[in-house]
Formats: sequence, C-alpha cells, structure tokens
Amino acid sequence: MKILSYNVNGIRAALKKDLIEWLQAADADVVCFQETKAQPEQIDNSLFEAIGYNYCYWYSAQKKGYSGVGIISKNQPKNVVYGTGIDYMDAEGRNLRADFDEISIMSMYLPSGTNDTRLDFKLKYMSDLQTYINQLTKEVPNLNICGDYNICHEPIDIHDPIRLKNVSGFLPVERKWLSGFLASGFIDTFRLQHPDETTYSWWSYRANARANNKGWRLDYHLLAKHLQDKIKRTAILNQAKHSDHCPVLLELN
Repeated sequence: MKILSYNVNGIRAALKKDLIEWLQAADADVVCFQETKAQPEQIDNSLFEAIGYNYCYWYSAQKKGYSGVGIISKNQPKNVVYGTGIDYMDAEGRNLRADFDEISIMSMYLPSGTNDTRLDFKLKYMSDLQTYINQLTKEVPNLNICGDYNICHEPIDIHDPIRLKNVSGFLPVERKWLSGFLASGFIDTFRLQHPDETTYSWWSYRANARANNKGWRLDYHLLAKHLQDKIKRTAILNQAKHSDHCPVLLELN
C-alpha cells in the first residue's frame, strides 16, 4: 500500500496548479490531505474519481475557508470515522480516519501556535490527542497517523535550530511532546529510513525560503511501532509544488 500525506494549503487552489495530473502520476492507493480550506460541497469529487479515487471523504471546519482534512482512496475502507468526539477539536475539522483490513490511516492537521492564544490551544490539543490515541490504539492497533504536525522534532528537521529555538513549531515543550508521542508506540517512518538526511516538507512563502531551502520538516507518517517491519519505502517529495508544503510518502508491504 502506497500512502501519501499532503497539506495542500487550500485544495481548490492546489487543483488549479495541476494537482490531479500530479496525483495520477504519483499513483498512491490512499492520499490524505490537510488544510483543505473547503466545505465538502465545494470539492468536485469527480476530478478524483476520474483518476481512480472512487472513495472521497472530507471533514471540514465549521469556519469556512479554514483548516479541514480529507482522505481519498482507490479501495473502499471498511469504516470511516469523522473527528475524535472532542468538541473543540472537531469544530476545526482536524481528524479523519479510514480503516482498511490491515491498517487504519488517520489524516491529522495539528494546530499551529501562531500566537499565545493559539499556542495554548495547540498544547491542549496535543495533550488531549495523546489521551485519545492511547485509548484508540487499544481498539485500532494498526494505526498510521499522517499529516501536518506543525512540529519539528530534532535540530536536523529545521534549517536554523539555534535561531528558531523559541519559535512555535520548535519549542522545547512541543518537541518533548512529540518524543513522548513516539514513545507511546509510534515510529517516525521517514527518520527510520533516513537517519541523517536533511530534508524539509514546509517552506515559508517569505524571503524566497523554498528556493534557498530554508525549511521545516513538519509532515510525518507516524506508524504503530509493531508494524515497523512492513515499511518498504519513505520519501519527502519536495518536487511537488502545489502548496507551501510538499507531500510525504509511506509505502508498506
């Protein structure tokens, strides 16, 4: 199974940048989107169906043009779960899960801490998510939580770890949480296969950051650790330019 995760920073905008043609060439089985910024009725599923993704699921924020996640699949999941059941999380449309026979895939868009209020929101979300996942894995053990975590885990994951150490996305409290989340039973699939590779998945639109490769690795496939031997291939597909993020790939046997 080939799984892509992609923060598209507005799916309608990405579609205007030849996203469909790129997806057809990439030929994944399942694609998880974050930051769709659209209500389900604003997304033309027929575009995805035309290239084989007959099963399209969207979970949007109550606020229009904001947040939102999606999953498209060539094969029908046996179960789809919208949200977490935690009201304040679900109001922002940040979690969507599709269960297949041998794996469950969650598309997740963790908040950014752009100011003090949102940082508090992010930290609460992180804490409540950990509690939710601890319970979920008892029932759904074969879990891949992919998406935009809005956290760089280690210095290798950010272009200037010294100067940015007090910026949300690389704060000690955020990095510590991600370490704890991994320790609760998950593995950073890309870093497992590429322990020394400096590659990023997000670049600011400012100051020509992408051209200068001043990036952050914010997007992950965190896979249940007991499935580690199923990992075939991982990659950060930084040639795709439909967004300020790029897609991240996980291929499983």
